[in-house]
Amino acid sequence: MLPAQPGASAPQSTRQTQANANYSMLKLLVRERVIGSTIVNGQQNPYGLTVAPSTNGVFTKGDLVVCNFNNKNNIQGTGFTIVGLHPVRGSKPFLVSSSEKTLDGCDALALAPDDTIWAAAFRSNDNPVLSSNGKLLVNIDGPPFAHPFGQIYAPHGGASGSPVFYATNARGEGTVVRINLGSAFTYDVIAEGFAINDGKPGSIFGPSGLAYNDENDTLYIVDGANNTVVAFSKVSTIPSGGIIVEKDGVHFKGPAAGQARVVYAGNPLNGPISSALLFNGNLVIGNTTNKTGRNVMVEMTPSGRILATRNVDHGTAGAIFGMVSTGNNAFDAKIYFNDDNANEVRVLER
Repeated sequence: MLPAQPGASAPQSTRQTQANANYSMLKLLVRERVIGSTIVNGQQNPYGLTVAPSTNGVFTKGDLVVCNFNNKNNIQGTGFTIVGLHPVRGSKPFLVSSSEKTLDGCDALALAPDDTIWAAAFRSNDNPVLSSNGKLLVNIDGPPFAHPFGQIYAPHGGASGSPVFYATNARGEGTVVRINLGSAFTYDVIAEGFAINDGKPGSIFGPSGLAYNDENDTLYIVDGANNTVVAFSKVSTIPSGGIIVEKDGVHFKGPAAGQARVVYAGNPLNGPISSALLFNGNLVIGNTTNKTGRNVMVEMTPSGRILATRNVDHGTAGAIFGMVSTGNNAFDAKIYFNDDNANEVRVLER
């Protein structure tokens, strides 16, 4: 019915081709360059960012796919457009989809292997599913979704073995939801209790910045409300109600508590919302609440060892939102990120 090709792998679900996590890609990717503007119809503040895994519909394989969080008047959380850019310097954005009804406050998105788009819209409080031409296929709303704030594709499924999507909620109980694909969708709320701040659009913190490593079936969750990165191992096996995050954000209970661990907590994390999973398994996390003049990325190993920090924008803090990495080794790796100060997608490369 909808997108899923078992065994295929979307780029945001990174496959490790080199296991050496002891060197820093932030130190190797010395050039920061502008790909292009994310403004097509005046809407601003790019949040979600991913890469098209194949050539379908309006996308060419490798295209960057972005959703805008603000409208043309730059009002927080009222944007409703998805745009695309070719991954070359000087790229001009093209409109993929626009819907105030279903995409209002679009803050995250993930693509299936056939480029079907799964978006998370905070204000619309839904998860619209769009074709690779940007046409609405189905809108997923209602429980268990409560102002979704994260989205990721995973080729490993749950009990069915089929590919799934994971979504997170920034209201209610701070939950992680597994969306099981099939002739009808089913949902497993595999975790609850992540810290949320009930902030207004523009100052929202909660579970977000999802990254998935399909080499070891691990889901990473970033939470800016308490400056943590959490990992769920063998996430496809975690049942509904499997993990409860305790109030301190670093301890867990529930039948699958042993599959949850804190990768890192505290400084230098500072209001993180986004993450990118590198080819070697390292994570790059994007801060949003550093002091003015600092928009810092933090690179860490899967075990939580900090390898590097890097300031990628010297303007107003809070510029880093969507992030995604590409490449299979240290020579072709790139990190793309949305710079909200300039309404641009930028790239770190060698």
